[in-house]
Amino acid sequence: MSNLNVNPVNDAETADSRWKGLYRIGGAGALITAALLPIEIVIFAVWPQPSTVIGWFTLLQNNRLLGLLDLDLLGIFAYALLVPTILALYVSLRRASESFMAIAAVLYFIGITVYFASNTIFSMLFLSDQYAAATTDAQKSLFLAAGQAMITFFSFTAFQESYVIVSVALLIISTVMLRSLIFSKSTAYAGILANAFTLGAVALEHTPVIGSYLSFIAFLYLASIVPLTIWYALIAHKLLQLGQGISTEEGNPN
Repeated sequence: MSNLNVNPVNDAETADSRWKGLYRIGGAGALITAALLPIEIVIFAVWPQPSTVIGWFTLLQNNRLLGLLDLDLLGIFAYALLVPTILALYVSLRRASESFMAIAAVLYFIGITVYFASNTIFSMLFLSDQYAAATTDAQKSLFLAAGQAMITFFSFTAFQESYVIVSVALLIISTVMLRSLIFSKSTAYAGILANAFTLGAVALEHTPVIGSYLSFIAFLYLASIVPLTIWYALIAHKLLQLGQGISTEEGNPN
């Protein structure tokens, strides 16, 4: 990553009128995502996820909206909302490091593709309805087994894979920001801190000794939300400025 170790460049020229619409849409996506993250944490804290498949099925039958929210419905919206944000960041930061921004964008889209392709939220809703309508123990056992397989696959395989890929992409973008005069150093460091926390949490969760301390792992995940929310808010502010044609320079980065 030697390209990142040269002097910062003045890339203010990237904010021309051709991209104002993209900047505004990307800024709005980042702003909404910044608002969704604390809401998601409150939902998970106040209404913890069920620990059994029957618990999931019961929740989805009694309160569909809450069940879908616990199955990361807001995460689906956040990933989708960030698509124009990533494109806007690529356009605004490509002068700083076009190659690394291209890599980051590709990684992000790979990550969300894995996430959407393997997300089981609506499959769980379907299985919950089938379980409620089942008339024999054999049918109920079949739907319970299918539900358990989906929860296990998404929670411990697909979700974490997509989480890591997306976090790496965002970490690269945060690092590129250090070379850009469009985004401030505080914006870059907020992104680096947030995504380093998420990657560290995933790594420690798979460490035999430390991974058993679930409260500590949960703390790391939660700790990443604060800088991540700040990062998205700062990105939104700058992209919306770019969309209005306001000067892109933050000042001398040295």
